[in-house]
Amino acid sequence: MDNVLAFLRTVEPFQLLPDDVLAGVAELVEEVYHSRETLLYQQGTSKLRALDIIVEGAYDTFFYDSEQRKRLPLTYPAGTCYGGISILLHKKRSIRTVVVRARTRVLTLPRRDFRALCVSYPEFFHFFTARYGEQMLNEEFAHFVKPRDTPEQNFLVADQLFSRRVETLEMRPITACTLDTPIYEAAQRMAAAKVSCLFVADTQGTIVGYCTDITLRDSVIAQRLDANRPVADVLATPLVTVSSNVYVYEAILKMFQTKTRYLLVEREGEFLGFLSRNKLLSDLAQSPFMFIQAVKLAQSTHELKRRWDQVPEIVQQLLGRGVKSEIVNQVITAVADAIALKVIDNVLAEHGPAPARFVFMVLGSEGRQEQTLVTDQDNAIIYEDKANEQRELVRAYFLRFAEAVSDQLNHIGLHYCTGGFMAKNHKWTHSLSHWKRNYQEWLRESNPENVMRFATFFDCRYLYGDESIMDELQAFLHQELQKPSERFFRFMAQNALQYEPPLTFLRNIRTFVQGTQKVFDLKRTMTPIVDLVRVYALQHQIFRTNTGERLALLRERGVFREKEYQELLQAYYYLMGMRLNKQANQLLQDRTAPTNYVDPTTLTQVEQVTLKEIFKVIQDFQLKIKVGFTKSF
Repeated sequence: MDNVLAFLRTVEPFQLLPDDVLAGVAELVEEVYHSRETLLYQQGTSKLRALDIIVEGAYDTFFYDSEQRKRLPLTYPAGTCYGGISILLHKKRSIRTVVVRARTRVLTLPRRDFRALCVSYPEFFHFFTARYGEQMLNEEFAHFVKPRDTPEQNFLVADQLFSRRVETLEMRPITACTLDTPIYEAAQRMAAAKVSCLFVADTQGTIVGYCTDITLRDSVIAQRLDANRPVADVLATPLVTVSSNVYVYEAILKMFQTKTRYLLVEREGEFLGFLSRNKLLSDLAQSPFMFIQAVKLAQSTHELKRRWDQVPEIVQQLLGRGVKSEIVNQVITAVADAIALKVIDNVLAEHGPAPARFVFMVLGSEGRQEQTLVTDQDNAIIYEDKANEQRELVRAYFLRFAEAVSDQLNHIGLHYCTGGFMAKNHKWTHSLSHWKRNYQEWLRESNPENVMRFATFFDCRYLYGDESIMDELQAFLHQELQKPSERFFRFMAQNALQYEPPLTFLRNIRTFVQGTQKVFDLKRTMTPIVDLVRVYALQHQIFRTNTGERLALLRERGVFREKEYQELLQAYYYLMGMRLNKQANQLLQDRTAPTNYVDPTTLTQVEQVTLKEIFKVIQDFQLKIKVGFTKSF
């Protein structure tokens, strides 16, 4: 008895218990021996009847993946306990597979007595929940413990869509000709090879463009062009390439984002073959990407609205299938982009061609490709500078054009921006020179309002028009950021510190009253991560808009250590997944307008614990911002 009591005093978290309680625990435990290599528990199936406290020997624990490979191995040596998290937070089922190492002696504490200690001593209970929350920030751990329930699969195909890489697909071999090949001969080669795309190479053999069946129809037959002319006269560009090691979904998204029907696949600088969008989509007939294709083919605003109304169902099914929230964001964004592009084309057809080159760009969450189901319009227009006598006519056209686009998007369900960050607002439709002055003013006259505007417009992404105009604006911004801007970055940092994670001094979730509920705001909880990553992206001249991409590039440049990168990435996308799931449930199950508000009492204990650990991560990074940019603590 005395030996057991002395031992328990050395084991976390039993040392937190009063001596008289610990003496009682010593009487409750039972000593058990296990022989070497005994398979003690299996992940997700074995029920634990007791908490195991290892006295001698060790437990080797791990997860088995679908191919029975051991993942995330972790040893529980003498002086540690196993099973607390499983009993409290995993329906009494062992989270991990456990194999006994050598001759192992264990003290077992019945689970009813273990639970009684957790109820009576919060610090004892917190030891297990905090550890679980920390582990849930590891993407691989979270993957193995997440629920496996799968909803109806109307919009989904096999998991291979999100797990297979392009190199595993069947690619078409590249059929090519030279720039001086006659058009008729190019068509003959296409017919002989039974391909709809012929690639064209220069005299050095470098592929510089391509010719498709649509090229032959539109540029040759419809124009009655002499088929003896060289194929260089009807060459299509630019070429779009993709690495062989990217995932299938990434390749398809790239096709939609670049509006290309063909992707050249390369590995280490050499082309392996090409992929056709039609072939890929026919193989994925029930995928979200086929749905995006249906949006692109929609013929009316009514049909576009009906398609947008289906997006919550796709989101719910993707999340239920375990698809990462960052992928779900991209799917939502791809649908919204397809709708906006269709609307812009329709409005241009109604209003006549634009009187100047222009760019229609998207901002905010859409610009970052992080759209949720609570989304509104954030967009702007940049048009080229024109002579004085044309200036007012050009501006009047684009204001009419912008209003028509915004009105149609609002009717479809992409609602007006409550903050007015829309092209239909005359402040955000301007010439290139005017936009340059805007950025100069926001940088030079730093104040909270200008910093907010700059933050919104730094997260801008090309959607339609002449991309070179946007390239020129970014080059200008790059030059401006070379100038001294300490005051500007201080305001940017203060903007990132404006919202604090909703965590009280006693480690509870801070709430406010909304209607009849006490809630916290998920969007505001995520905002500090977006803001602080943006500050560092600006400081290091990173013009990618997506938060995850910015984080990855900042890690490459040594701004964030690997551990910091992983913690921020997992925290951000865990919150994003929770936000998307909440909104989809509100739309589909509650039939109410989606919000970003969450009542903590509706969350599982696991979710609450994980959130608290995420809030701690955000607090730590806000401290880093304070030290790095505001010189304060």
